[in-house]
Amino acid sequence: MEHQALLDATGLLCPEPVMLLHVEMRKLTAKQVLKVIATDSSTTRDIPKFCQFLGHKLIKQNQQGDIYTYWIEKKEK
Repeated sequence: MEHQALLDATGLLCPEPVMLLHVEMRKLTAKQVLKVIATDSSTTRDIPKFCQFLGHKLIKQNQQGDIYTYWIEKKEK
């Protein structure tokens, strides 16, 4: 899936992936997509809630073994 930025949060534990996600989303312009790669299973709960709370669109999420991948589209202002 196409994306304009990548956040590699592998090896990081809660709350670090979401803290870094917040920083990276601020760098994007509206409608750009951030791909997030994580290994912390709590991201399956935290990232969808982050998107819902802040109004970003979780386009897709995927799990392969212990790797969790998310594509998030930044909201329009």
